[in-house]
Amino acid sequence: MTQDTNETDDLELFRQAIKGARPITTDRADTGKPRSDRAQLQTLRQRATQPQHRTRVDGLSDHFVIDVAPEEELAWTANGVQESQLRKLKTGQIPFDGSIDLHGMTVEKTRELLWEFLAEATSLEVRCVRVTHGKAQRKDGRKPILKSHVNTWLRQHPKVLGFTSCIPRHGGTGSVYVLLRREMLEGRDD
Repeated sequence: MTQDTNETDDLELFRQAIKGARPITTDRADTGKPRSDRAQLQTLRQRATQPQHRTRVDGLSDHFVIDVAPEEELAWTANGVQESQLRKLKTGQIPFDGSIDLHGMTVEKTRELLWEFLAEATSLEVRCVRVTHGKAQRKDGRKPILKSHVNTWLRQHPKVLGFTSCIPRHGGTGSVYVLLRREMLEGRDD
């Protein structure tokens, strides 16, 4: 009988303790973070899906452009790239998996397209690409503008390990093979 009395006393104490309490209507905890504004989220999502008309080109400066002659062969490697890699690149032994032709474009359009092209190639883990800049042998004796700019920009790009003028059947001194830095993705065989 003492057990029933204890249970009754406990039940009565519990009822007194919860007197005036209301049942919980939601099963979500309040984390203290402000609630998200659905209208603002929808606006942000719509903006993210719309193409941006201006490509942001970071790091490709043309304040100091290295002038090169129309028939001059181009070659450059970043620190740490082996000479054997440059030799293979120069002789066309490393196959290129993408190509872009920049003939007849303005300097600004060339910069934008080159940046986009290299970004896409590196995202696809491409090892080597070909960039055709042309030679632009000018009658007034001035140096080729696009070739000089491409030569300068490729040296500045963080994903470029090296470049060299192509063999004649791939464009000769009017094109360059570009060796790109690749990130090691999981599951890749080579």
